[in-house]
Amino acid sequence: MQHTTLIVPGFHGSGPAHWQTWFEAQVPGARRVSGIDWEQPVLPHWAQAVRDGIDHASGPVWLVAHSFGCLAAVLAASSRREQVAGLMLVAPADPERFTPQGLRDTSTAPEQPSLARWIPRSPLGAPSLVVASTNDPWVRLSSAAYWAQCWGSQLENIGAAGHINVDSGHGPWPRGLALFRALQAAQGDVPLGTITCRSRCSDRLPMPHRETA
Repeated sequence: MQHTTLIVPGFHGSGPAHWQTWFEAQVPGARRVSGIDWEQPVLPHWAQAVRDGIDHASGPVWLVAHSFGCLAAVLAASSRREQVAGLMLVAPADPERFTPQGLRDTSTAPEQPSLARWIPRSPLGAPSLVVASTNDPWVRLSSAAYWAQCWGSQLENIGAAGHINVDSGHGPWPRGLALFRALQAAQGDVPLGTITCRSRCSDRLPMPHRETA
């Protein structure tokens, strides 16, 4: 069966030197999600663009997302379970740092609601991997671990790797490609790191520490 790999960049997009662009050249059947304004991180619009990309694919879709794109990929996948083969979620942005309209500015409007309430807190139903670092300026490792557990994802801590982007030296990224291929090889087996939640994960785990933009 033919598979599509849908690349979902984060806020500001992924330029020519980014590892996601390198992935597009390395992974057969890879293409970038379209219809997103990379400078406007509005989750409903991004998630719908990912859903459209899934719906227009000729077969099961692998989602390879970065930063804010991870939130869009998770939200889209939660409503397209039968069409998603698996997800690789790299440096997922902390939803506490965004509102439904974009970046959250707690200095001028501290009452702004965060996106956290709209992010699924149940297993995604497909093999999934969260790749995180210990010094990511967009998310604490504890927060990434919290969401990984809620989603039933395996957590891969790659150490002090920043936001896992061009600024942190992640252009061509062989280790990331190896992780993705290992994730694909797990298809058909027990989903990696799946955790069965008898109730909402938020009832069993502390919420991640809130950060401000």
